[in-house]
Amino acid sequence: MVILITASGDFRQAGNNMAWFRNHYKCPGCGCHWTDDWSCMCDDDCPACGDRHISPYDSEERTQIVERRGAGFVVLRSPDSAEHSPDYAEIASFPTMKEAETFVESADG
Repeated sequence: MVILITASGDFRQAGNNMAWFRNHYKCPGCGCHWTDDWSCMCDDDCPACGDRHISPYDSEERTQIVERRGAGFVVLRSPDSAEHSPDYAEIASFPTMKEAETFVESADG
């Protein structure tokens, strides 16, 4: 699955991929909410109280993303070698979001 970030900052899903995730957590001990980006949907420790091994309640696949850059849109991809950060690299640029989405969807298909 690919996450497309629209010009307004909204997320949309498209395609079929896997490798980088934004995980959403809520601590059962103190109620703290946080997100963390990882190469898998893994447990994390609460940054507020230190509770350990908290599983994400939601995850967004973010191997490929589309971002607005200047007057156009760029497709960024996290390489298979990414470990501690997505290390996004620009793989294509387009004048419109529609063209970027079409590129991502055709690359995924």
